[in-house]
Amino acid sequence: MHSDVSTVENAAPTGASIDSGLSGREAKARLARFGRNVLPEPRSPSFLATFLRQFRSPLIYVLLAAALVSLALGDVKDALFIGAVLLINGIIGGFQEHSAGQAAAALRKLEQPHATVMRDGQPQEIDAQLLVPGDVVSLDAGGRVPADISLSAVNDLLCDESLLTGESAPVRKKASAGPELEDGSDCAAFAGALITRGRGRGVVIATGAATQIGRIAAALDKPDVSRPPLMIRLERFSHMIAWMVGLAVALLIIVGLARGMALQDLFMMSVGLAVSAIPEGLPVAISVALAISMRRMAKANVIVRQMPAVESLGSCTMIATDKTGTLTRNELTVTDILLPDGTELSCEAGADLDACRIHGSGTTPDQARDMALALLKAAALPNEGRLTKESDGWKGVGDTVDVALLAAARKAGIVQHAIEEDYPLLVRIPYEPDLKYAASFHRRGKSVRIFVKGAAETLIGMADRMDIGGRAVPVDRAILIRQKEEMAARGLRVLAFAEGEIEDEIDEGYGHHHLVDLVFLGLVGMQDPLRPEVPEAMRDCHAAGIEVAMVTGDDPRTAAAIASQAGLVFGPDQVVAGADVRNAEESGSEILDELTRRARIYARVSPAQKLSIVLSLARNGHFVAVTGDGVNDAPALRQAHVGVAMGRRGTEVAKESADIVITDDNFASIVSGVREGRVAYANIRKVIFMLMSTGAAEVVLFLLAIPLGLPMPLLPVQLLWLNLVTNGIQDVALAGERAEGDELSRPPRRPSEPIFDRLMIQRIWQSALVMGFGGFATFYWLLQQGYSEAQARNMLLLLLVLFENFQTFNSRSERRSVFALGVFANPFLVVSVAAAQALHISAMYIPWLRDTLQLAPISPREWVALPLVASSVLVVMEIDKWRWRRSGAQTGSSA
Repeated sequence: MHSDVSTVENAAPTGASIDSGLSGREAKARLARFGRNVLPEPRSPSFLATFLRQFRSPLIYVLLAAALVSLALGDVKDALFIGAVLLINGIIGGFQEHSAGQAAAALRKLEQPHATVMRDGQPQEIDAQLLVPGDVVSLDAGGRVPADISLSAVNDLLCDESLLTGESAPVRKKASAGPELEDGSDCAAFAGALITRGRGRGVVIATGAATQIGRIAAALDKPDVSRPPLMIRLERFSHMIAWMVGLAVALLIIVGLARGMALQDLFMMSVGLAVSAIPEGLPVAISVALAISMRRMAKANVIVRQMPAVESLGSCTMIATDKTGTLTRNELTVTDILLPDGTELSCEAGADLDACRIHGSGTTPDQARDMALALLKAAALPNEGRLTKESDGWKGVGDTVDVALLAAARKAGIVQHAIEEDYPLLVRIPYEPDLKYAASFHRRGKSVRIFVKGAAETLIGMADRMDIGGRAVPVDRAILIRQKEEMAARGLRVLAFAEGEIEDEIDEGYGHHHLVDLVFLGLVGMQDPLRPEVPEAMRDCHAAGIEVAMVTGDDPRTAAAIASQAGLVFGPDQVVAGADVRNAEESGSEILDELTRRARIYARVSPAQKLSIVLSLARNGHFVAVTGDGVNDAPALRQAHVGVAMGRRGTEVAKESADIVITDDNFASIVSGVREGRVAYANIRKVIFMLMSTGAAEVVLFLLAIPLGLPMPLLPVQLLWLNLVTNGIQDVALAGERAEGDELSRPPRRPSEPIFDRLMIQRIWQSALVMGFGGFATFYWLLQQGYSEAQARNMLLLLLVLFENFQTFNSRSERRSVFALGVFANPFLVVSVAAAQALHISAMYIPWLRDTLQLAPISPREWVALPLVASSVLVVMEIDKWRWRRSGAQTGSSA
């Protein structure tokens, strides 16, 4: 990496040590001086640029050619009208596309990273945008480096700098002797890099545009032009339709030439029919539908990072969910302490930690405190959390387990900073999921004391003795395992503690190899209450045909107890442990697939096994949504059909790997996202159905009229007008349809199911034939009754506007009657239809528009007849929906 790192002026904390960081006053002054820690964002296209982009279309080029031909033939009115249509379409399309882009950009800003800094001598979690040069920042595995940092301390720190260098191998970091850095220094952590392992601490030397990635971003400063695959597929579909319409138009031209029609009339007819029949506004309308759903999902605490994930989440057939924080509140509290001799102690709950006590049966609080002292000391020392008392109560920074343990220690009178002074830290082994423990080495006189916390099975294996009344006796592993299982069976999260002592070995260094022959101190049980909304969300999943699996690192009994409270339906043989998964993996993918077909609770699972489970579920035919929050969850999130990262406790690595971020880490929010995803997909189908059926109806009308010797049913300018008033804003109104209410009572759609399934194709042609034949029959009858061609066209155009407005209401649901939905349930749709109808009626009376379109007012009798004919499409669709619901009820399927 060719960096150009230089020390920012006054980067070192003024008048403060590396331990105390900046003062709040100094930080505020530097923020005003250096600005917010944000990267230069690509310039969003202006409305003018978006408006001009609407004219980059083959159909637009054809319309421009038609306007030029009209001018050449002296038909100024038609040329001006075509120009007006182009302008209005450009404004409408530009506004829709610009609004969708702005909405998506606003949602992306909801993902605000945070940073842990020292301010006024206290660790604080702040918005990373508020970092300033000189801030002392802590870095943890799974996070993203928030600014360019000169490292003062590291512990097995590895950073993925591929964003900057293109090199995929993580870079090992070392501590710097000072803030001055050389090019490509491995003593610096650079903004944007992902921390794949270890811990670190350092001083911010550059923020925002001054960082390495900021300079790159400023140099590139280009808008993102990538487009969702869904949009690409829909555009391909539009092109296919264009070819089909082209063939129909070619047929009409051949017939017209055979009948001796004028070339000018044939050309203008072809242009008008092509523009009306081809859904050129479909991609924009779908973008609007997805953007509206993204906004609604954001209100439900679901931030969509990849637009196609809006409808993908609604397709999932299996949710593989974490337990802690997703099904539970992630508000751990130590409630029980169990010593190796069987002594049971309890911790009082309360907001004032200094007023809470440790209690035991038949003992005074002081005696209970003394019995738990050694264990709680081991809870407070290998601990990276921080607990501080502020004006509004106690605040914790760090992992929730660490904070809960510090709170329990505080109840026994153990103050973290005081005990750390008595036991100076030498080396820390941070907790990693693969290790299942954390340890710290402290100097105590001439020896080194070791304190360890972690999974009970792991620490029981490390111990050769256990503490019985202050005496170390040979360990009885069977008793300790039984104690742990009894606590887990009560739904407690169980953690174990041990200590040891070794000689000072400065030359050798301290590490994992010293964690042997320890003294087992006991167990603590922590409760993480179930979220109250989870049982109902679980019932919704079952009703929606979505299966749920719990994947957790916790004990099987704890996992089963929480799953039972949550309402997850499972049997004893459906609870498997990580060891079962490992054995199945070793036996081959078929055995693993057989295991995942039946298992629904996976306990004591490693992150690598989580990926294997996700891949196996996919092989079993599931469309899988998986939740995750850690660095090691990233592969599973990336490989799942829909990766769902936790917004509160999730690491930046997890968020970057996911399609969706849940801002409140709540399982119920995922289910809300599924509902909105299904609504989004349904709305996409509604828009497509409306645009395709009305376009097809116009093609049917011309294919009937021209070959049978009738005059051209509509003039080219009338076709353009029809397209303008019936497809201008109604499609956007349909894209904003709200949930019908039964989205979670239907089975999930098959991942391979096409948008144009049998039902949609049938409905499109059914309604197109009704409107096309209805228009043709009316036109023919009017001519037979002595109406002139101009009068018949005037009536036909009004009829088609009415037809297509009725069809807009038909499009609101594939299953339910428009009357059951409530005509006014979508006010925007009612307004858009009323506006379109009013616009056409106004055109009958505005002189210049009336003359251009060859319109005229009609009689009251005709006003009664035409809506009755137009309503036939509503009647036919209502009958078909009724037959469909009745058929579904008889076969037992969801209607």
